[in-house]
Amino acid sequence: MLWLVPSVLAALVALGLSLLYMGSILDPNGNLHRLPVAVVNADTGAPLPGQQQNLGAQVTGAVVAASPAGSVDWRQVGRAEAQDQLASGKVYGVLEIPADFTASVGALTSAGATSRPTITVLTNPGVGSLGSSLASQINQNAAHQASLTIGKQLTAAPAAAGAGSTARLLLADPVAVVTQVGHPIGRHSGLGLSAFYYTLLLVLAGFIGGNLVHNGVDTSLGYADSEIGPWHTRRPTVPIDRTRTLVLKMVMTAGISVLTTSMVMVACVVVLGMDASHIPLLWIFSYCACLAVGLGVQAINAAFGSIGQLVSMFVFIALALPSSGATIPLEATPAFYRFLGAFEPMRQLSAGVRSILYFDARADAGLTRAWIMIAVGFAAALAFGFAMTRYYDRKGLKRLTPQPVEATPGEA
Repeated sequence: MLWLVPSVLAALVALGLSLLYMGSILDPNGNLHRLPVAVVNADTGAPLPGQQQNLGAQVTGAVVAASPAGSVDWRQVGRAEAQDQLASGKVYGVLEIPADFTASVGALTSAGATSRPTITVLTNPGVGSLGSSLASQINQNAAHQASLTIGKQLTAAPAAAGAGSTARLLLADPVAVVTQVGHPIGRHSGLGLSAFYYTLLLVLAGFIGGNLVHNGVDTSLGYADSEIGPWHTRRPTVPIDRTRTLVLKMVMTAGISVLTTSMVMVACVVVLGMDASHIPLLWIFSYCACLAVGLGVQAINAAFGSIGQLVSMFVFIALALPSSGATIPLEATPAFYRFLGAFEPMRQLSAGVRSILYFDARADAGLTRAWIMIAVGFAAALAFGFAMTRYYDRKGLKRLTPQPVEATPGEA
C-alpha cells in the first residue's frame, strides 16, 4: 500500500499530461476548424472577353470553394472591415485582391508586358505567431493556386499564341503574392507570444501565492507541521472553524496579490522592456486575474483538503495551458480543447491581456469577455468555497490535529 497509491497517481498524472499536451499540438493542419480568415475583393475591372465575372470575383469564389469543408471560415468583407477585424484580432489574416487586378492580368497578353499583377497576404502577429503563420500559409497557397488557374486561361487564349517563351512563362504563373504585416505589434512582443507568457505568469503567481497562503495559514494555526531541513515544529492548534479559516486565507490572498502582480509588471515592463500600453488598465486587469486564480485555489483547497493542490493544478494549469489558444489557435486543435477553451481561465485571461497589449484595449478584441469571466470566477470561488466550508462546519467535521501513536511498554 505504501507503493501503490503514489505509483498509480504518478502514472495517471504522467499519462494524462502527456495526452493533454501532445494531443493539442501534433496535427494543427489536420485539426483546422473554421479558422477565421478575411478575403477582400477590391477588383473593379470589367470581365475579360468571353467571361461573365472579373478575375477578382473568380479568384474569391475559387479560394472559398477550394478549402476543405469547415477548415477555414472565409469572411468576404471590404477593405475597411478587414482592417478593423485585424485590429481587433477577429481574423488571423487577410487575402486582398487589388482594384486593378483584372486590368493588370489582361495587360499581360499585350506585347512587351513584363510586370506581374499582385495579390497581397496580410498577417496578424497579434493573434500569435503560429496562428498568423497558418493563415499566411493558407492565403499564399490559395493565391498560388489562383495564379495557376488564371495562367491556364491566359495561355489558352488566342492572344497568347504568338508569344515568346519568356512571355509564356510569365503567362503560366502570372500573379505575384506579396506578404505584409496587416496589424503590426511592437518589437518587444515576442512575435505575438508575450501576451501568453504574461498570462502564464499571472496564473502561476495566483496559483503559487494561493498555495503558499494556504500552507502558511495552516501551519500558523497548528493544523500542519512546519519542516525546513532538519527542523520540525508544530504550533499549538487554534480552535477556528473552516469558514473563518477560508475568510482569512482569501483576505491574505487579496493583499499578497497586490505585491505579486506589481512584481510581475516590474519584471516584464520595467526590467525587460516588454512592449505594453494602457499600463494602469493592465495592472488592474492583472491584479483581478491573479486574485481570481488565488481565490479559486483557496476554494478548491478548502473543499478537497490535501489533494486540493493537485486538483487546482489541473484546473488552472494542466487543462488550461493546451486549451488557452495562445500558442496554437483553438481552431487548429481537436474538439476537446475547443470545449475546454470555452470556460478554462487561461483562455479568457490571455484574450484580455492580448487585447490590452496588441489591440489597443478594444472591448470586442476579447477584453469584455475576459472581465465577465473574471467576475464569474470570483463568484464561483466564493460560492463554492463558502458553501463547502459551511457544510463541513454544520456537519461537525472539524479539522482534527493528528497525534503520534504512543508506544507500548513492550515496543519501547
